[in-house]
Amino acid sequence: MSIIDTRTPNPKSFIKGQSGDWEVIIGMEVHAQVTSESKLFSGSSTEFGRPANSNVSFVDAAMPGMLPVINEECVKQAVRTGLGLKAAINTRSIFDRKNYFYPDLPQGYQISQYKDPIVGEGKVLLDMGEGAPIQIGIERLHLEQDAGKSIHDQHPNMSFVDLNRSGVALMEIVSKPDLRSADEAKAYLSKLRTILRYLGTCDGNMEQGSMRADVNVSVRRPGGAFGTRCEIKNVNSIRFAGQAIEFEARRQIDILEDGGSIDQETRLFDPKNGETRSMRSKEEAHDYRYFPDPDLLPLEFDQAFIDALAQHLPELPDEKQARFVKEYGVTPYDAMVLTLERETADYYESAVRHGSGKRDGKAVANLVTGDIAAYANSQGLSAFETHIKPAQIAGIVDLVAAGTISSKGAKDLLQVIIAEEPEGDPAEIVERRGMKQVTDLGAIEKVVDEIIAANPDQVAKVQAKPTMIGWFVGQAMKASGGKANPQALNEILKKKLGLE
Repeated sequence: MSIIDTRTPNPKSFIKGQSGDWEVIIGMEVHAQVTSESKLFSGSSTEFGRPANSNVSFVDAAMPGMLPVINEECVKQAVRTGLGLKAAINTRSIFDRKNYFYPDLPQGYQISQYKDPIVGEGKVLLDMGEGAPIQIGIERLHLEQDAGKSIHDQHPNMSFVDLNRSGVALMEIVSKPDLRSADEAKAYLSKLRTILRYLGTCDGNMEQGSMRADVNVSVRRPGGAFGTRCEIKNVNSIRFAGQAIEFEARRQIDILEDGGSIDQETRLFDPKNGETRSMRSKEEAHDYRYFPDPDLLPLEFDQAFIDALAQHLPELPDEKQARFVKEYGVTPYDAMVLTLERETADYYESAVRHGSGKRDGKAVANLVTGDIAAYANSQGLSAFETHIKPAQIAGIVDLVAAGTISSKGAKDLLQVIIAEEPEGDPAEIVERRGMKQVTDLGAIEKVVDEIIAANPDQVAKVQAKPTMIGWFVGQAMKASGGKANPQALNEILKKKLGLE
């Protein structure tokens, strides 16, 4: 396969070395566990957290005479994912044997796909806040079975093998080498995880190992020939992926600037020390002696099968972002934040459309991405997981829109709901607690007159420098217990102080 460079070098992403600038080239191989109750070629459960070797059939354990049978749901999930990645779906694909020996691979080979994957080229769009989105090419997506797990910490002299994961269906999603920084790589992993979660084809839980990344890193002079890559194996966190890339790029630059050369190898990332270390020399395809699996026929389906799956795809993040900007008037950044999780997007939209009306989308977004998000983060939750209901958010926004409370009053009201009255109705709380803002012009005017009379020196200062009117606003709000209507207050102050 020839590698085509599709990106124009961007100086913002260059790494400075002793002898000049360097450019990092990154490609990803993401292993995403398919959301399915059973494994790729057996009926064994895929439930996480079961006792060791309790989710194992004769097929998973590679007992003699046991033959694999394809799980149709896993095929459907792979096709759905391909459609979500705007990728070509191959109606004919072939399962191959990838031959290597390891204790947690009981067959002595892994059933995978090599030359004929189920999904071909696609794309993922990244919004890095620098104008047009960056397009990251997807080379392929193929189905394969996972290996088991070797356990080394339960005995001083022996290792154990847990085959619960053996045969679990994985989608290996291979990107083109289009990423140019650790930040882009993290954004790519985050976006890919979001797409998978929207589709429901993978839960994206990296801590449990249901999504992990092999990160290929090389460096070159800006715009030059591609360098020798090293693969960082099984990175299980987006943050660690960024750290691993930054360390590995710097390591390679230091070697090259010292006159050395890069060995193509597989490395591991040590999160405790923040560094990569050598694991083994990097295998090539011929090392695995791929050949078609004789126990499995070619996987074939027609276009009607694809079309039927396409009809039931959910609205995906990019489309939802565009709609939120157009329909609710939010900023592209807020739309991106709101759509990172499908549940948060639904939570936001439920608040905007609560009841019979449709309220200010920007006002709702400000609450969800502002104070509610801050509270959620403090509890280790997402906004939609808090006790704050969309109906309560809608109620707060409606009270502000009606002039019943000010924007500051909205913040105070939200804190009451968070800390004191989690089930409370916003309108009822405002009425009972006397939180309505003062709109009586006579009452506001009285407060203003008293402050002006008591502060002649400040009056002279603000008349000389009108921007100092903020001092009077603060004093008036304090005197009114924060309840004075800000717009009315400003208008009265300007009139009384002769600033109009």
